[in-house]
Amino acid sequence: MLPASLDEAVEALAATPGAVPVAGATDLMEAVNAGRLRPAALIGLGRITELRGWRYEDGGTAVLGAGLTFARMDRPDFAALIPALADAARTAGPPQIRNVGTLGGNVATAAPGGDTLPVLAALEAAVTLARPGGSREVPVSHLLTGLDPVRPGELLTWVRVPLLHAPQVFLKSTGRNGPSRATASVALVLDPARRAVRCAVGAVAPVPLRPLEAEAWVAGCIDWDARGDQAADAIDPAAAAAFGEYVAAACVPDAALEGEGAPAAAARLRRTVSVLARRALGRALK
Repeated sequence: MLPASLDEAVEALAATPGAVPVAGATDLMEAVNAGRLRPAALIGLGRITELRGWRYEDGGTAVLGAGLTFARMDRPDFAALIPALADAARTAGPPQIRNVGTLGGNVATAAPGGDTLPVLAALEAAVTLARPGGSREVPVSHLLTGLDPVRPGELLTWVRVPLLHAPQVFLKSTGRNGPSRATASVALVLDPARRAVRCAVGAVAPVPLRPLEAEAWVAGCIDWDARGDQAADAIDPAAAAAFGEYVAAACVPDAALEGEGAPAAAARLRRTVSVLARRALGRALK
């Protein structure tokens, strides 16, 4: 099925139980080829142009179409708007993946290594789920954790991202050169208006993890009033290093370091998360 409008797509999805919406199909075809998914039908979203763009909304929000590709998010105009999301899109894979892979697909598939997911979690984004006769909005974190999942007949149409107009960073480790799946990733954003730090760690668990205690602690270590040359000293280096350790311990707990076989890998993962979190904080405060 190739609906030409959003309304047609929503109606088609509601009328065809077991149908799966598809845009870039990068994750979908991998699941099909691996035998993990056997959709009753496919509903192609490629003809719905409104889902491939983005717009501003009153109140300081960007509304991103579910069909927005990674390549489009990497363009300068978008990167100036949401830098961390652009960084995540830039590292999402080789050009052939970035040219067709979409934001909505990344969210709907909810793979642990989905590069945009920790960014959306740190930005406290929400998604719009459309159905015949209406729609509802769900925080991305609730969708990913299953607290409020996509219901049968609903179509993920938009991702709403609050615009902080403040530093934000995305870093990932892949264990190899070139674009590939993350072994760990960290998204960190500053919220100067609230004197807050938001951090989300991806790929180390089934869903992005928010180390809330570490966020609150490091926010109290930052000199939010630092300006000009003093901005480089907004936080003590020892506090930044401690923040990395705090985040890593929260996301790779001590229990993962115990037992046989896994401890060495878990210890490496904890070190990786610590380094990523410390570097992300440092870059955000530059």
